Amino acid sequence: MAEKLRLVPLGGLGEVGKNMMSIEYGRDILIVDAGIMFPESDMLGIDYIIPDWGYLRDKKDRLRAIVITHGHEDHIGALPHFLEEFDIPVYATRLTRGLIEVKLRSKRLLERTTIITYAPGDVVRIGPFTIEPYHVCHSIPDGVGLGITTPAGLIVHSGDFKFDHTPVDGWPTDYAKLAEFSGRGVLVLLSDSTNADKPGTTLSEAVLEGAFHQVMREAPGRVIVATFASLISRIQQVVDVAAQYGRKIAIAGKSMAENTKMARELGYLNIPDGMLVTLGEIDKLPARETVIMATGTQGEPTAVLSRLAVGRHRSLSIRPGDTVVFSSHTIPGNEELIHRVVNRLFQKGADVYYDPLSPVHVSGHASQEEQKLLINLLRPRYFVPIHGELRHLKQHGKTARQLGIPEENIAVVENGYVLTFGERLEIGERVPGGYVFVDGARVGEIGPTVLRERESLGRNGFVMAIVRYRRSTGKPVGQPRIVTRGFIVLPGAEDLLARASQATISAATVAPGTPPEEVERRIQNVLSRFLYRETRSRPVVIPTVLEE
Repeated sequence: MAEKLRLVPLGGLGEVGKNMMSIEYGRDILIVDAGIMFPESDMLGIDYIIPDWGYLRDKKDRLRAIVITHGHEDHIGALPHFLEEFDIPVYATRLTRGLIEVKLRSKRLLERTTIITYAPGDVVRIGPFTIEPYHVCHSIPDGVGLGITTPAGLIVHSGDFKFDHTPVDGWPTDYAKLAEFSGRGVLVLLSDSTNADKPGTTLSEAVLEGAFHQVMREAPGRVIVATFASLISRIQQVVDVAAQYGRKIAIAGKSMAENTKMARELGYLNIPDGMLVTLGEIDKLPARETVIMATGTQGEPTAVLSRLAVGRHRSLSIRPGDTVVFSSHTIPGNEELIHRVVNRLFQKGADVYYDPLSPVHVSGHASQEEQKLLINLLRPRYFVPIHGELRHLKQHGKTARQLGIPEENIAVVENGYVLTFGERLEIGERVPGGYVFVDGARVGEIGPTVLRERESLGRNGFVMAIVRYRRSTGKPVGQPRIVTRGFIVLPGAEDLLARASQATISAATVAPGTPPEEVERRIQNVLSRFLYRETRSRPVVIPTVLEE
């Protein structure tokens, strides 16, 4: 009996970010991408989110390789965490490999990881899978889609793509390869859905040149261009325009500096000699002769732009006359953070350009007409929309139906649903595919309960009651100590705290022999009710009973 092809999305379906797909045939598993996702505004203290690959942990002997489509964080950001657990080779194009090496070196994983460079046009055989990467246009050089031939048929994984006829690097999408795939017959198309709700076609990267010319020409002082650290093509565009206006360029942000260095060494970024200066040197130049590239377009608190907005960057500050350009798209859920940063930059005297106010960013993802073109080029038997929130996946599924793909051959699913391809498409039970939170050095230790506690602490503060207690008498010893943070302001609340202390003494006066744990429960209940009755708020009450 022939084996069946199985696809298990572990990230990127039902969300924007942390893209990861498991492709299985028999006892062989191939992984495509391992990215991160930015936390939402209510995920307090979380640095980023990685896929839940618990499904793979008991299948380590079956994993053959992980293939990377391009070097953006939502496709490579989780690799260091993944490679700490799984010892498998990584396949990537030259620039993507360089960006991966920067990450692995900082985590001291580079020496123990096998990285194999592949290029568009190569044919790579891994177990029963034959992989043919083909060039795609995106907002970073060296991006690929994948043709993956299996014994069950040909899978085409689009990667992140758009059909840009005038790309910055002069390297358009490989239409001929797509036509060749179509001639062979495509079993399954996995297609990028990020812009599935946007009609028409996505603008070419080339249109940005005019916007950058206008900014550089009109800016009275420094120009600060914020974008993603891995958006190498955008950095090149800024460099090219800045050179025409005699401006020198500095890089702010460790990740962007490392990526820029790697891209220059590999020949993907051309910065003329003498044009790149340090942040220290830029202060000595006339303001109209400088450009600063920075990270932080999503409002991330630790990124350069957010620190500039609140005046906490160690070597830079916003001055009146600065022009700040947000040259990236807004990841859904980050709108509030971004608007806060924009407002603070205006408060400090900067002029701020952002989309849609000014055409300083174009998407790297296909809109509806380009998505239709890919489907029509390939004419797949089965269609699976990937890379997007559920609303994007649903709309992409509708587009596929409009183009004649039968409803029963379209799988609009979220992470974790097992897809099996045989005589027909089967959607199986869901395996774990949720969020794994990264908080500092802790990976997966923070869960929903901790996040709810953080939200409650942030909303209402806390009150701690410290009581010395003698079990033999069942009574407190001396006066309790009441400590509050984020709840009330002193002076002015002494009377409330005095009455809270009396309520605590009352709650801690119990029958002789009562264990301290029971006393703590009583204090928590009594004090919580008292504080709500008096203030109509619910601070987190933390009783601490010290037995004497």
